[in-house]
Amino acid sequence: MINLPISLPTQRYYRIGVSTFFFIQGLTFASWTSRIPDIKNRLHLSDGAFGGVLFSLPAGQLTAMALSGYLVSRYGSKLMLQIAALLFPAILLVLGSVESTWQLVAGLFVFGIGGNLSNIAVNTQGVGVERLYGRSIMASFHGLWSLAGFTGGLISFLIAGSIPPLTHFIIIYAITFLLLLSARNIVLPRDTGKTSAEKIKLFVKPDQYIIILGLIAFACMICEGTMFDWSVIYFEKVLNVSENLIRLGFVSFMFTMAGGRFIADRYITKYGISTVLKLSGISIFTGLMLAVIFPNVITATLGFLLVGIGVSSVVPMVYSLAGKSKKMLPGVALAAVSSISFLGFLIGPPIIGFIAQVSSLRWSFALIALLGLGTTLLSGKIKQG
Repeated sequence: MINLPISLPTQRYYRIGVSTFFFIQGLTFASWTSRIPDIKNRLHLSDGAFGGVLFSLPAGQLTAMALSGYLVSRYGSKLMLQIAALLFPAILLVLGSVESTWQLVAGLFVFGIGGNLSNIAVNTQGVGVERLYGRSIMASFHGLWSLAGFTGGLISFLIAGSIPPLTHFIIIYAITFLLLLSARNIVLPRDTGKTSAEKIKLFVKPDQYIIILGLIAFACMICEGTMFDWSVIYFEKVLNVSENLIRLGFVSFMFTMAGGRFIADRYITKYGISTVLKLSGISIFTGLMLAVIFPNVITATLGFLLVGIGVSSVVPMVYSLAGKSKKMLPGVALAAVSSISFLGFLIGPPIIGFIAQVSSLRWSFALIALLGLGTTLLSGKIKQG
């Protein structure tokens, strides 16, 4: 446990703890995505086949949505967060050991379940800490997630050529376990709006506002999922860069995604949510199309930098608004939004793979760019804030 001086304000005390768990989640997920080409090549999977395999991760996430919201609301985000932070990184060891396609499918499904429980629990904590501050700080939490993703991508960039995925994942698990031990007791002890167990339902019908928020996040996350699962392969197959450069696009994307989240709260306050969302969708579209129209390492890297900027603040804004719903508990509202938004992760990877199989990877990225404009088109349907 971290021993902080007693003079440290309570809200900062909790902010450090919750930030640590965002970092754990981001490092875990990015470690998997950064080794996708190695595992794909080990199993000799085509683009189309691999796109089908990738269905299993968001399928696991989607399957666990309602249950995660219920568990967090029933038992509290603190307990669920600690359980998820222990189990989610451990599943990396399974993914690093797979020797067949069915093992990868099963491993990714369980990985999705663990990731979803972690996601709902840590964002519920984030909403609670944001209430203590009385101002927008959710984007900075997600910035820690992205910084962890950038760190994971950088670690892979440095060591992927010298050690196998399993050894890499063992190192990551050791790091996340130490972080868990250090921060387990400096998170919010109870959640805002928690009610008695008999009032908590497993399935709650979302209202129109929650559905709109989910669709906005969907448009963003289909692009985000594409970057996580296919950016390295795009550099490898379309740009034909050398082995030591294939992760450049992913690292660039994670760099601006993290940086954008650390400054997003300031611009949200100054210009309003609708304006930031509109500009985010335009940045996503421009970045992806730049990589499609001019497929070389310089323009594609610049394009992926723009995509990172575009997606950086969308999900934090949506989660913050959902967690403050007056009609639903934070954990349940977040689960409802995630149920819609994570469909982007569900359909994005296989769409990329299937279109790449019958046409080209460039055309599949162009389609995702058009879908990313949904963030802009839907921005006018939510209130300024």
